[in-house]
Amino acid sequence: MTSAVHPTTSDSPDPSAVLLVIGSGCQPYRENTLASIASRHPLALLTPDEPTWQRPYLLDHEIADTRDLVAVRAAAARLAERHTIAGVLTWDEYALLPAAHLVADLALPGQSSATAAACRNKAASRAVWAAEGVPSAQSIRVTSPKTAATAARRIGYPLVLKPSAHAGSIGVIKVLAPTDLPAAYAYASARTIGQGEDGSGVLVEEYLDGPEISVECVTSHGITTAVAVTRTQLRGEPLFQVLDHVVEAGDPLLREAGPVAEAALDALGVNAGISHVEMRLTATGPRLIEVNARIAGDAIDQLVHLATGIDLAAAAADIALGREPELTPTRQRAAGIRFVSPATSGTVPRAQARPELGQPHWLERLGWEQQPGDAVLLPPEGDPATARLAHLVVTGTDSAEVHEHLAHAAGLLDTAVEPPS
Repeated sequence: MTSAVHPTTSDSPDPSAVLLVIGSGCQPYRENTLASIASRHPLALLTPDEPTWQRPYLLDHEIADTRDLVAVRAAAARLAERHTIAGVLTWDEYALLPAAHLVADLALPGQSSATAAACRNKAASRAVWAAEGVPSAQSIRVTSPKTAATAARRIGYPLVLKPSAHAGSIGVIKVLAPTDLPAAYAYASARTIGQGEDGSGVLVEEYLDGPEISVECVTSHGITTAVAVTRTQLRGEPLFQVLDHVVEAGDPLLREAGPVAEAALDALGVNAGISHVEMRLTATGPRLIEVNARIAGDAIDQLVHLATGIDLAAAAADIALGREPELTPTRQRAAGIRFVSPATSGTVPRAQARPELGQPHWLERLGWEQQPGDAVLLPPEGDPATARLAHLVVTGTDSAEVHEHLAHAAGLLDTAVEPPS
């Protein structure tokens, strides 16, 4: 096993001590995250598959089903024979509960299993917020088309159906009228498979009208700091596909939405780690969609770093190791990511940048997710992972300039998709 990345800081006097990461995610969106924490402390990884791109950042690893608590405990025990486990960290939504149990087993900093379960189960989160008076969407958990119809009559149209414990907008669909409900329920319920007991069932929810944002939060010793707002543009209703995310340092929305995010996390008992709190800006103010008790996906942690200088991955590692995270902004910029998807599913005959794009200083990354010959599958048959051709990460002085850069770069990509014959 390799150890090409050497930590620059470590408080542990034990040279064999490791920070245990459960699940690494996919390289295009998570390599920067893994690299950042590897610069803080030696890493061991629990992963379902043999490491490839992760190897330069690892001191050690074990293969395990990261959703299976028994497998995670057994793999951690094998690692503990070779190393002192100084902390446990995951940004995998589906590994949050096993990670919380392991934290308790080892008496390390982190979430309780009860809090992790409440964050994973959107129905449980909604119940807590309703009891605590935290503004959220009205929601009813159902397990059949009949109960879905009853819940829909109670809530009223338009509404949203979603699996109770999925991520990445998988299975989320807007419903405009009763005639659309049976198909929508079938779509959402089909995507509850494999989510475990806590993830069973479908939520019928009030549709929140307004722009979508998220608040990126850091919680240390029970105190939460809202550090950034991510503004998200969606497309493709009735499904909710992300077009882009933009983060701007000093976003004035942080003063309005930050306290709502902090109240949501406090109500759920979140006492440590990074959280991604999604909400809509409605006519009555910010209202919650869901809490993800982990570093956000879609490279949002990288956007926060580029815009503000705050390194959420480093903060997550520090908290897992019992250190105080550094949350002082060092930049006053903006950054964004755009996801490039075709209009239809099919096979990719070409995917390249035009020469005119060049290498402008504001283009941080052009990541191709599909190559010529690959198949692209859009929702409802596919999901975000199968629908994206590429992504662009750019910077600018403010969000307006970031949007200009995103549109300019996206317009200079030469792509095509041939629909199935």
